[in-house]
Amino acid sequence: MNNTLRAVPAAICLALSLPVQADEHLFGYVRGAEPLPAGAQELYQWITMREDKGEGRYRAYNLATEYEYGWTHRFSTAAYLKAQAIDTRGLVIDGYLPGAEKYGIKLSGVEAEIKYNILSAAKDPIGLTLIVALEHDWLDPHSGRDKDTLSFETGLALQKYFLDGALIWAGNGAVESTYADRKAIADLPPGFDWPTDPEMEIELQLGTGLSYRFAPNWFIGAEVQYETEFETEVGQERWSWFGGPALHYGGKKWWATATWFPQLQGGGEIAYEGQPAHRHVVEKTLDEYRLKVGFNL
Repeated sequence: MNNTLRAVPAAICLALSLPVQADEHLFGYVRGAEPLPAGAQELYQWITMREDKGEGRYRAYNLATEYEYGWTHRFSTAAYLKAQAIDTRGLVIDGYLPGAEKYGIKLSGVEAEIKYNILSAAKDPIGLTLIVALEHDWLDPHSGRDKDTLSFETGLALQKYFLDGALIWAGNGAVESTYADRKAIADLPPGFDWPTDPEMEIELQLGTGLSYRFAPNWFIGAEVQYETEFETEVGQERWSWFGGPALHYGGKKWWATATWFPQLQGGGEIAYEGQPAHRHVVEKTLDEYRLKVGFNL
């Protein structure tokens, strides 16, 4: 009995010292650099809610179901099936929101991704992974209307362990190029601008996050992300800072991460007179919430 009691503190210390499992998402938006092991499979479900443009009603749900397979200890591929739902009314934004739109879950796009791990966070001083993705969408995530887009993204993910794996830092940088073609809409408001000529867009993303294990299997952290977009006609179209807390649970067979991601500051095109100061609400919202759940297959 005494031996059993003495073993309890040792077991707790061991659990606290174990690093997070490979490719377990500690954050809602910032990506880690650890790859899946060779032969490993994971299924992820992402649910993101975006709401509030400061006027009227705006709420959108974006869903992504992802399957990832580790071909080697460094190389993995993933496929995404995407869907969305939207409810917007009481707000018209020239060129972006032509009027009220409401529907339930619809398929909205597909995506393919490859990841190659250059340095391992568990073995090297810092982890480094190259991420390349190709995405095709047929619904606009902002207005909910028909819009064909083809996007190519190249990014780097960094990760480093501190305090024997209890504290984890991650950093990201990515560039996304998009070809966009909106479909014509009948019965637009008088004088409403809805360009149907194809556009080219380039988006830059930078993000960082820090997460701490405060109990066995539980992490609390914070993440921040900067985004800016350049478009054919207007140059720099928008920029925004988002940041907020992330809570993560990691079990043996599954994990979950919940994030609140409010807009801290933003600028660019003006949606309407009297919009919230120092915020971008044309393509972004004031609040985002994301839940990710992953299953080890």
